[in-house]
This record gives sequence, C-alpha cells and structure tokens, in this order.
Amino acid sequence: MEYRRLGKSGLQVSAVSLGSWVTFGHQISDDVAEELMVTAYEAGINFFDNAEVYAHGKSELVMGNILKKMNWDRDTWIVSSKVFWGRCANPKPNQKGLMRKHIVEACHAALQRLQVEYLDIYFAHRPDVNTPMEEVVWSFHNLIVQGKILYWGTSEWTAQQVTEAHLIAEKHHLIGPVAEQNQYNMLHRTFMERDYLPLFQNYGMGTTIWSPLSSGLLTDKYFDGSVNEKTRMDLMQWIKERALGDADKMEKVKKLYELAKSLQLPLSQLALAWCLKNPNVSTVILGASKVHQLKENLLCFDALPKLTDGVMAQVDEILQNKPVLPVY
Repeated sequence: MEYRRLGKSGLQVSAVSLGSWVTFGHQISDDVAEELMVTAYEAGINFFDNAEVYAHGKSELVMGNILKKMNWDRDTWIVSSKVFWGRCANPKPNQKGLMRKHIVEACHAALQRLQVEYLDIYFAHRPDVNTPMEEVVWSFHNLIVQGKILYWGTSEWTAQQVTEAHLIAEKHHLIGPVAEQNQYNMLHRTFMERDYLPLFQNYGMGTTIWSPLSSGLLTDKYFDGSVNEKTRMDLMQWIKERALGDADKMEKVKKLYELAKSLQLPLSQLALAWCLKNPNVSTVILGASKVHQLKENLLCFDALPKLTDGVMAQVDEILQNKPVLPVY
C-alpha cells in the first residue's frame, strides 16, 4: 500500500480508502460490510469514510460496530464523517445545514454511532449559503480545540468558497480545512484539474476523491455482459439517468474499455490508476458491494506502470475533456 500526506497536513492516508456510501446499511449485509473492512484493513487501507446521511445514520452504526468488534489499534486507522444533509428522511430546519447547532449536534451523534471518542476528519458535506462562513469555520475550529475532531474538510465546495473559509481562518488565527472531498474520474475532471489548482498551490489542500469509477460506469460490466443484478446506478436513479442516457459518453467509455483490454487490464483498474496518477489526489475512495470487487480494485497499483505518457495521451484523445487552463 502507498501512503500519501493529506495535503500539507502531517496525516498519512492510504492512497486508496474504503467508503460506505450506498452500500453499508443499505445495499449489503452487515456481514459483507465486515468482510470488506477486514479485507481493506489487511491490505493496508487505513481510511474509512462515512457520513450522517448515508442510510440515514445506519451506515455509521454498521461501521462503528465493526470497528468495535475488530478492536484494531486506534492509531492504525482513520475514520471520517460528514455533516450537512442530516440523518432524517425529512429533516426539520435545524437538523440539516452548517449552522453551529447542527454541526455540533451531528458531531456528537456521529461519535455515538461510530463508537469513537473523536473523528479523524469531519467534512462539511456541502456548502451552506444560509449560514455565515465565519460561523462555519469557528464551529469546526472549536470542535478541534475540544478534541472531538482532529481535522476538518469540505465536500463539493467551489474554489471560491474554500478560499473564503481559509481567509476567515487566517484572519482569526483558526484552523482551516485541510481537504476537499470531491468527485473525480475520467469523465469528471474540471474541478480537480483546473478550478482547484489555486487551492493546492496556495493552501496545500488535500483531496479524498469519490466516484473514481463514475458509480460503476468505468468498469467492464456494461460491455462484457456481466450486469445481471442491481447495480449502484439502479439504486441511485439520478446517477443512472445522467450516465447511461448519454450516448456520446457511453461511446467514449466503450473506447476506454477497448484500450484497457489492449493493456490486459480491467477498465476499473485503468480508471483507478488514472486517478492515482494525479499528484493532487491524496486518496481514492473505493466503494464495493463484494469482496472480490475490492480485491480486484486493489490491484490498481499494479496497473500504474502501464499508464505511460503515451497511454495517458490516448486516454485524453478518447475523452476530449481535458480542461484548458487559464492564461494570466
């Protein structure tokens, strides 16, 4: 396993990590969730990602029970949660958002569900336009001072919003966000490769990227006839409509599949290795519903040597989506 610093912080995260979105407490049984976490931990993964909204809190309960049962040394693993959406299907006004009340109460609830004394990383799951940024930054800073979280980050914030948070932190001598959790894959590149560049350069932000396989689109199963059961896309209809309804996108993915075959790689390993090639990626969050999927994806490190400059150029030629950087 390769380990990378989470941005400019000293925290070492495994280059691939395990997330629980859609799967824990929803798509898979608790026994399978345990198998996945044990397989991940034994492979060197030290970062497990979660959120209050995942399965309305049940995902954290499942993960917390596994962490307690395994009794791994606390300093060998990292667990995160995220706050914004709330844990209820129909949250009341103060059960969602980034006002101080919800941030604090959601943190306490996450600690209880995960059965830990502190969260290693606590993410603001989305920006909250209804809460002053000063209140958001102060709230996360105070949780760090109180020892309830060690680091905080953002998720799907714009570069301008992250910059504003850092400027407020600098002004008041507070601890700013250390990482952004954003979507990044071959089909979704602009934020990572253009918009966030000033954040990496000016603030040393790390990234814990999600959906590296575009919710399963960047895998072999849509081309080798292996789709015979409900997929992640079936469980999230909005993802399915956005992905499979785009004929041009599907044609590009088919060409990527053919390129992967020529390299004697599954498309998933090509896609994951491609993400890992970006030096601004701290960790790639993997999602899996089966142990064999996780084991196959963990082989992505073996694929890295095959991603030569020539292969990377072929990928760009197929995708035609490499962001054009502004010239100042």
